[in-house]
Amino acid sequence: MAAAATMQPPADLTALERERIGQPIPQDVPHAISVSVPTWRSVVAYEQQQMWCLSRMNAGYPRFWPHKSISKLGSAIGKKYGKKGEKGMTFPTHDIAQRCVDYVKQHWKSPEARPLRICDITSKSNHQDWFAPYLRVSVVFYPPDAGSVINTFWTHVGEGVSGRRAEYMLELFEEGLLIEASEAEDMERQRKGPKRYQKKNDSLNAVHDSRRLSPAGGADLAMNANTEDLDRTRFVEERFGRNLNLMLAQKAKLAIRRRIAGTLTSEANLSEALDMAPELDKARPIDVEDVYLYPTGMSSIFNTHRILLAARGSMKAICYGFPYVDTAKVLERFGPGSQFYGHGTEEDLDDLERRCQAGEKYLALFCEFPSNPLLRAPNLARVRHLADKYDFAVVIDETIGNFLNVSTMPFADLQVSSLTKIFSGDGNVMGGSCVLNPNSRYYELLHGTLQTHYTDTYWPEDAIFMERNSRDFVSRITRINTNAGAICDYLTTKASSKIKKVFYPKVNDTRQFYDARKTHNGGYGGLLSVSFWHEEDAIKFYDAFQSEKGPSLGTNFTLASPYTLLAHFHELSWAAEFGIEAALVRFSVGLEETSKLIEMFEKALELVPERPQQNGH
Repeated sequence: MAAAATMQPPADLTALERERIGQPIPQDVPHAISVSVPTWRSVVAYEQQQMWCLSRMNAGYPRFWPHKSISKLGSAIGKKYGKKGEKGMTFPTHDIAQRCVDYVKQHWKSPEARPLRICDITSKSNHQDWFAPYLRVSVVFYPPDAGSVINTFWTHVGEGVSGRRAEYMLELFEEGLLIEASEAEDMERQRKGPKRYQKKNDSLNAVHDSRRLSPAGGADLAMNANTEDLDRTRFVEERFGRNLNLMLAQKAKLAIRRRIAGTLTSEANLSEALDMAPELDKARPIDVEDVYLYPTGMSSIFNTHRILLAARGSMKAICYGFPYVDTAKVLERFGPGSQFYGHGTEEDLDDLERRCQAGEKYLALFCEFPSNPLLRAPNLARVRHLADKYDFAVVIDETIGNFLNVSTMPFADLQVSSLTKIFSGDGNVMGGSCVLNPNSRYYELLHGTLQTHYTDTYWPEDAIFMERNSRDFVSRITRINTNAGAICDYLTTKASSKIKKVFYPKVNDTRQFYDARKTHNGGYGGLLSVSFWHEEDAIKFYDAFQSEKGPSLGTNFTLASPYTLLAHFHELSWAAEFGIEAALVRFSVGLEETSKLIEMFEKALELVPERPQQNGH
């Protein structure tokens, strides 16, 4: 469809569509992680890049639709350091920017490929405190025709700068406090001068380092260098209204890691968490030092794959079960590729064993527990047996199940998770984690590799949000388990004549594998999917369903999405081969009253006719 033909919105555009398409979810949250696509046709229009829809987009899932502050930061740096015709994409470190350049060189198919270059931006002052590594970004400058490949890298790996980081750095840059790295090095040499004068100049440097941000965002020159951290903290706190100051960011990260390690099983504030954890650490098999934080869930998956390649050498990975779309892309496009088992069946494991018996070697098996969006649970006992017998690692993504509902670590060498989802719940911050199993046969190898290959790029302000949001995740998960279970019961008993199938661990044919790993007080999670007999039924239901509608999951409020359209719009036939049908709606169940949630389903299903095909299904 021509762009000109898509500029005008449909003549029958509804009031809901006019008001909600492209608005952030949650509403009025500057760093919301979802975006409203309230009708089926708005999803189609978005995927087809129809301008009447795209022009309404004021937000988006951050890996697919970077925050506006990120574009502003790239533009500001490009205006000063870019060349004519170049565009820029901003990353937290030089190493990540270099990985982007390497990826583009490998995948950019252009007859006249022009060189890409990296511009490192750093603080004008010689900061030496804990915050110093965060006062840097690296911009990849590239020709516009390489944009699609650059965007693919950004989407897959999840390692771009966050919106909050971009906001902070943009203000510093506009105030002249950030400059190109070579300029900073020249200034430092000039400040130090010959060695016989360095002591004197160091005191001048301390005064220079005292330049800081005022609450209004302006730059002042303080005569006392020791006030710099305090003023930076005050700036963040007063501007953004935090309940933790920036100086506590490192402690917030520690609290998050301890919660993930299983040392905290009750609601606790930051100070309580820090007080409780040391005693509890001693009694737990997972040490806090084996928990690594990442800026996004996909970053944790990408880097786990990268670490395994560095530690074990270049071998294919195994993608077992139909995973979230970018997981499959990372395993296929980075490194030597992957063996894809999209059905995730016992027959697939039979095939894998035959390949291993024939001498094929593999890096690791990646799987979700349970899978997204079909909620199938893999046979972890058999996976572990094959891994031990044929020498490959096991990486389990427990985002959907979450570590309070299921215990998968005994079968994993590494366990990854998107903290963006239910661990946070508030839908206003991204994050990811990787936990290294101390009982893994590869522990010493992987631990040593992580010591040299891991860099903490999790923006402190994002960590503060994540710590605050996750304090009550235990009670939230319990409530969400109850709600999702009730909805599953309603759909399978009272609405079965209007829908084709419910996908939920409790009713799937892989329940035995899920139950084998379900914790004593655990449930079946807050995610379920429903397929309809006809796409027109799915459209009627989705358009009438009175919840927030958009990408992501694990929010404290119910969030619906036509998952297959959002994730596989350009490969629908391929996805359908693995049971991921176009007429599928996925629900991330929230904390609402159970009766109100069921009422929402009842009302939307009133528009869906009964289908005789359902009888006997």
